[in-house]
Amino acid sequence: MQTPPQLPPSVRVLQLATASWMAAAVSALAELGVADALSDGARPVDEIAEAVGAHGPTLYRLLRAGADIGLLEERAGEVFALTEVGEALRSDSPTSMRNFARWVGLAADRNTWAGLADSVRTGEPAFERVHGQNVWDFMRERADVSGVFDDAMSEASRQLIAPVVGAFDFSGIGTLVDVAGGHGALLAAVLAANPDVRGVLYDQPDVVAGAGRAFKDSGTDGRVEIVGGDFFDSVPPGADAYLLSNVIHDWDDAHSLTILRNCREALAEGGRVLLVEAVMPDRSEPSPTVTLMDLNMLVLCGGRQRTEAEFAALFESAGLRLTRIVRAGLHSVVEAVRA
Repeated sequence: MQTPPQLPPSVRVLQLATASWMAAAVSALAELGVADALSDGARPVDEIAEAVGAHGPTLYRLLRAGADIGLLEERAGEVFALTEVGEALRSDSPTSMRNFARWVGLAADRNTWAGLADSVRTGEPAFERVHGQNVWDFMRERADVSGVFDDAMSEASRQLIAPVVGAFDFSGIGTLVDVAGGHGALLAAVLAANPDVRGVLYDQPDVVAGAGRAFKDSGTDGRVEIVGGDFFDSVPPGADAYLLSNVIHDWDDAHSLTILRNCREALAEGGRVLLVEAVMPDRSEPSPTVTLMDLNMLVLCGGRQRTEAEFAALFESAGLRLTRIVRAGLHSVVEAVRA
């Protein structure tokens, strides 16, 4: 077998530096709803343009780029169809990442990344310098952006749910509190798979006001309580386990310790704290997805992805002890008990 020719370094750097162009094309396809327009099968470009409200000749240029990066297939006569990967841009796909692709194309995210070098110089998130306020205040005031962001996070959550529910044994837990659990997609899946577990969904009052559907759809609404509050103040007391999915990575160590100490104080005897996080691997195990996630947390909110050793140290400072890490695809369940 012939070894593929090595690209010259300048060409490889060009590929890497222009990867944002490819991401912008994916975001534009998602924003326009092209995959939804192709949900019933292949269509010519003029029909797609009419369906999505675009300028036909210009849309063709975007569709051609989408075909070159594997989301679409171009057929004779300027006819396009979705590929298997492109199906994940459909709104109704069980693997949909359409809103995640929309989110990373919005100025709220894309412009923030332009401040990465400044964040590296200062150690501070770029979002406030770029947009004039921190990400949490910005989201509260911009419902148009926060709506896309919330849908994007729900999509990302759905992709981690099955691996987490399948990899970790929740069956011995009496009451599980999902801290900052959004609309409860992960908690609903855990309850559906473990009929003896009762759940509490805990998040900001304005967030949980829109919760409930996931539990009704999964038939678990009789085993869940929905509570509004602020995890920096407290969490509902007396549970056997506290689940925090992609929460601690949003915060620096000082804020993370406040959250973890509140969970420790609330734990029932013999209880556990369970973090669902993408654990930063040791240097011997390259993981560009996780290292880029780490930079994303830096520029957005000053958070970070952590290594096993960093989680252990964080737990120790919070009066907890790391007991094990259970791999669940890209993410892991990081378990701790009272020290």
